[in-house]
Amino acid sequence: MGISESSITIIGSMELSEQSVNVKKPRPVNLDLQTIRFPMAAISSILHRISGVITFVSVGILLWLLGLSLSSPEGYAQAVDIVDGFFVTFILWGVLTALAYHICGGIRHLLMDLGYFEELESGQQSAKVTFIATAVLSLLAGVLVW
Repeated sequence: MGISESSITIIGSMELSEQSVNVKKPRPVNLDLQTIRFPMAAISSILHRISGVITFVSVGILLWLLGLSLSSPEGYAQAVDIVDGFFVTFILWGVLTALAYHICGGIRHLLMDLGYFEELESGQQSAKVTFIATAVLSLLAGVLVW
């Protein structure tokens, strides 16, 4: 199971010349995520995953609320009372915003799967378009909810 003495001497006798190793820049030593600046396309992709989780969790809650509202006239009155408060309305607006972002990000990813926006600059631009479209849809959702 151990390393034999002959393998140690072979590895120990291997030398790398500086000419054969072309290192453009040293590898990062500090991998603290707070000091690393992510590109906009990476942030967009990460937020797409987060919005998917938010949408997935909220679907169960919204289906429960729909079931409550359709169960009886009293259930409908209960559902209206639940949604009538500012805090729940704000959460509903957040869920709609997450859903809008997930749809916009999903369309962006589908276009990237088709071969568009794969270069660095066009990927950055498509991420910006996704953010702008989500902001517009978020404002429309706010008008709808309030």
